[in-house]
Amino acid sequence: MQNLIELTKSDLEAFVADELKEPRFRAEQIWQWLWQKRVRDVAAMTNLSKPLREKLAAMATVAWPEVARVQQSGDGTIKFLLRLGDAKLVETVLIPMQDRYSQCLSTQVGCAMGCTFCSTGRLGFERNMTYGEILGQVLVGRQYLEDRNMNPLKNLVFMGMGEPLLNLDTLLQVLDDLPCERGLSLSWRRSMVSTVGFPEQLRILGEREVALPAISLHAPTQELRARIMPKAARVHLDDLMAALRAYPMRPRERITFEYLLLKDVNDSLEHADQLARLIDRKKGKINLIAYNAIEGMPYEAPDRDRVEAFEKRLWDHGLTAFIRRSMGADIKAACGQLKAADTD
Repeated sequence: MQNLIELTKSDLEAFVADELKEPRFRAEQIWQWLWQKRVRDVAAMTNLSKPLREKLAAMATVAWPEVARVQQSGDGTIKFLLRLGDAKLVETVLIPMQDRYSQCLSTQVGCAMGCTFCSTGRLGFERNMTYGEILGQVLVGRQYLEDRNMNPLKNLVFMGMGEPLLNLDTLLQVLDDLPCERGLSLSWRRSMVSTVGFPEQLRILGEREVALPAISLHAPTQELRARIMPKAARVHLDDLMAALRAYPMRPRERITFEYLLLKDVNDSLEHADQLARLIDRKKGKINLIAYNAIEGMPYEAPDRDRVEAFEKRLWDHGLTAFIRRSMGADIKAACGQLKAADTD
């Protein structure tokens, strides 16, 4: 039985032509039912003839990730624990932003990178998520918001569980189909891919022009990065920065650098000076994130005045830097806290 949300737009067109023996416009109709109207029953696709619906129902189903648990933070952040078809668990987060929501999407079950400050990294890598599993998170998020008459979902950040560029082929399929007008209709400008940085995959992502990158940097030197992100640091920082200098950018676009501040590890003014020497102020901007304490991790959150001093030092160097508000820490939905456990 074919799960229809696992079919890309082109795959669905082929399925309709080759398996259903129907004209191309039927694929457009089915696509709209799946992604825009979020129908989960073929019988509800009322602009298809009854014989066609019966034929389609005999060959295919519509199966979303199962919502195993929903938690809401005091700040409005909403975290979903999702159970996939093989019972694997992942998490996705809705983040309130004024008149809309952003959704933090996972791309892998677990993560192979093993960054020393991240709960997901402790899980290890289990498998890549599929096309339908990744986009199924968006269906779950949008339906939840609509059912409660909440603000709409308008932005996506691929920075949940996993390293997106290590699931590149599927990620590109997802990004290619996001803007479809009869589908999710999300512009590439509203999608950001967070990565520790792999030069070849970044080159491909840049050539496709389907999303903006955010680099999980977290250290201004190769030595410190190797200490706190040992697997990511297998790509030398010099090579990563060279790849980013070559990344194709439109006018006024900048690469976002994510920098997690760890008390007495990477949060000194000297570290800020080193970071300023590393990043081109014309092509980069920096999101500063104060570490969220995680049980069993060997790090602490920096003091607020130290974070502000770090930010000011970057501005003194002419860099654009902002302290990113930490959202959802009370439900373990903040940066580095996702772990997809049955109980937290």
